[in-house]
Amino acid sequence: MNINIKQLNSQEPNFLQDLKNLTTFELSEDFQIENTVREIIQNVRNNGDSAVLSYTQKFDNLQNINNLSQLQITPTELDQAISKVPQEKLNAIKIAAERIKNFHQKQFEKLGGSWDFTENENILGQRIFPLQKVGLYVPGGKAAYPSSVLMNAIPAKVAGVKELIMVVPTPNGEKNAMVLAAAKIAGVDKIFTIGGAQAVAALAFGTQTIPKVAKIVGPGNAYVAAAKRQVFGVVGIDMIAGPSEILVIADDSANPDWVAIDLFSQAEHDELAQAILISPSENFIKKVQKSVENLIKNQPRKEIIATSLNNRGAFIKCSDLDEAVKIANEIAPEHLELSLEINTAKIYAEKICNAGAVFVGNYTSEALGDYCVGPNHVLPTSGSARFSSPLGVYDFVKRSSYVCVAESSSKYLGEIAATLADGEGLFAHKQSAEMRYKK
Repeated sequence: MNINIKQLNSQEPNFLQDLKNLTTFELSEDFQIENTVREIIQNVRNNGDSAVLSYTQKFDNLQNINNLSQLQITPTELDQAISKVPQEKLNAIKIAAERIKNFHQKQFEKLGGSWDFTENENILGQRIFPLQKVGLYVPGGKAAYPSSVLMNAIPAKVAGVKELIMVVPTPNGEKNAMVLAAAKIAGVDKIFTIGGAQAVAALAFGTQTIPKVAKIVGPGNAYVAAAKRQVFGVVGIDMIAGPSEILVIADDSANPDWVAIDLFSQAEHDELAQAILISPSENFIKKVQKSVENLIKNQPRKEIIATSLNNRGAFIKCSDLDEAVKIANEIAPEHLELSLEINTAKIYAEKICNAGAVFVGNYTSEALGDYCVGPNHVLPTSGSARFSSPLGVYDFVKRSSYVCVAESSSKYLGEIAATLADGEGLFAHKQSAEMRYKK
């Protein structure tokens, strides 16, 4: 198989432009998809259950369904799903769930609770509340990911979300037992076997059967992403994720086969995924190139991997590890592996400020983070790690300000507010502030 990964050198005069060209990915909007989704959302908003049912019958080929309540998974079905999962896989789900829960409980503890302070008899502070209802979109059909259920549902429940409603399409009625088992283990409250833009619209606006939620999280196809984008503002969303990314910083202490397979682990997601290696060692880059050529032969998804690596992959030769970190911070990747001797890796990890997740040392593969280490695998992509964070308990809580002004402070604060309101030409604001002390 022909693999021609781009070769960049940080010392070349056009390197910065080449790097920009390599890493720029526009989340382009397909106007046909956008318009189709807009129609679906409006139909669901106007017609509720009947619209969702019609789309589900059409897109998922469920012609024998007469009402939406038939598409809610019952407790008996959940128990049956768990019984169908091989014990080894069920144990893996349970262990992963426990580790994810433990990590997010620590995160919740560090978040802190409500607080206030007293100043001249005034009480000022902040109240923190969990979201009441959250919707979780889970892909169905061939793309069935129980790990995604765990990563989205567990932090929501740890944060104290009262009701977690999951939607998952089941084309031709095919239900994935591992996905349903993961939902039960994670504490999902209700599950409806609907998908697509119609499921997002149902969660955003509510129907006769589907509850209206405050926020929608979880991955999906282009139609789901477009729907999330269009309902944002009516509800909150987690993020609009781009293709998966991995960036590996490695030196001669790393194993070239390990690095090659780690690049594959993201490239196999889809043809638009991006895998980049940065190294100060030209000899090591050549070893990884050879490993790529040898190992790809036995990859079941080798065509996808090859397309990803040829179109968006790169080997970057840099002058030293400090420059490698500088380049990595510029790229701000979703996943960043430091495939270095452990003590060296720990030192350079402290210099990383832009990455969704950092995997430190040769034995810390990104794949562990996808499934069972504990931190969340829902991460910012397309350079958004410069300003956004992994999904966590903080995405499932909201803050309200708490203000209690004492009578003794009403004149002092009222005069300041009235003066500012007068300057802005807002007379009722001015009166509202003055009436408290001009009795």
